[in-house]
Amino acid sequence: MGDAFIRHIELLGYEKRFFPSQHYVYMFLVKWNDLTEKVVYRRFTEIYEFHKALKEMFPIESGDINIENRIIPHLPAPKWFDGQRSTENRQGTLAEYCYALVNLPHKISRCLHVVNFFKVRHDDMNPVTDSQIKKPEVFLLPKDSKKNPTDITGPIVLQTYRAIADYEKSSTSEMALKAGDMVDIVEKSENGWWFCQLKNKRGWVPAAYLEPMDGPDESEEQEPNYAGEAYVVQKSYTAVEEDELTLKEGDTIEVIHKLLDGWWVVRKDETTGYYPSMYLQKAGEVNTSVKSELRNRGAPPRRSTIRNAKSIHRQGRKKISQETYRRNSKKYIQNQRNMREISQNKADVIIEKNEPEDNKPKAQPAVPPRPSKDLILNRCTESTWRKIL
Repeated sequence: MGDAFIRHIELLGYEKRFFPSQHYVYMFLVKWNDLTEKVVYRRFTEIYEFHKALKEMFPIESGDINIENRIIPHLPAPKWFDGQRSTENRQGTLAEYCYALVNLPHKISRCLHVVNFFKVRHDDMNPVTDSQIKKPEVFLLPKDSKKNPTDITGPIVLQTYRAIADYEKSSTSEMALKAGDMVDIVEKSENGWWFCQLKNKRGWVPAAYLEPMDGPDESEEQEPNYAGEAYVVQKSYTAVEEDELTLKEGDTIEVIHKLLDGWWVVRKDETTGYYPSMYLQKAGEVNTSVKSELRNRGAPPRRSTIRNAKSIHRQGRKKISQETYRRNSKKYIQNQRNMREISQNKADVIIEKNEPEDNKPKAQPAVPPRPSKDLILNRCTESTWRKIL
């Protein structure tokens, strides 16, 4: 495949750690050219030292020779004492720096200095911890951080989920689980893959293998929308289970229920079934290279296919059968047709009622009776009554 290089760097937020002493580290999601995604942790002092070395390696591009030639982004020096406020306020600048860094010419963005700095280290996978010290506090960058870079949520207590069955990872970016493991959720993706952390391990896990600890299962799932949202199939899939749909790339379908495990209920004409959400794209949206690359991953497993699931929420989970989806969907379509027919019939009736009125001759004004001779002589002028004499 060639030398490794970074496709994208996303700032997730920062952690406040208490061992060996209180300090702050930034969390980065690094996406590589082999489609792997790794979370790394770096102090700002490390990032600044990396930045200074990069400028020394490329003096022209850093503007040391001619300031007009500078393309390497600026990065402010660390303060004498970096507290939580400065760590928080710096996130917007740091996010912009990473975006600009990856988009520099390849001789800079793909050089060994950049690649090695963002490679996963031993302490990224096994951070130094002490059971006597309290757990690190996580502050995640909000989704609309580009609009409000200093509007930070936090401190965030990550949601804890339980594994309902054993899961063996199939790639280095995933994380293996044992039934009963408690994991913290860092990121939930609607494609059915969630980024989790378990003690010193981190990786992607199928959402179908997880259940919340503090409420009914699937409490975050939306209600079915039988009106449907228009989506376009970006990747073909052949049904494996009876309740799945086989669709081809380019097919237009309607999504009627978005499920957390990444398998959505879709409607094609009057047929309904499950389909991997990661192979769909909302109608009208622009396709991107990142989305296309993500579709090369396999679809996550469905909850219904997990064997020996040890779930305490199985009885309380709201289940909708495929027959219910089909019946309600067909009923909705029929109701829409009936409404259109009623509207059309009303329009036809109005036209028919108007046609006879249009064909009738218009009523003529009544002609008043001719006045008598005596009335004319008494009320009219001399010139008028002379005409009747």
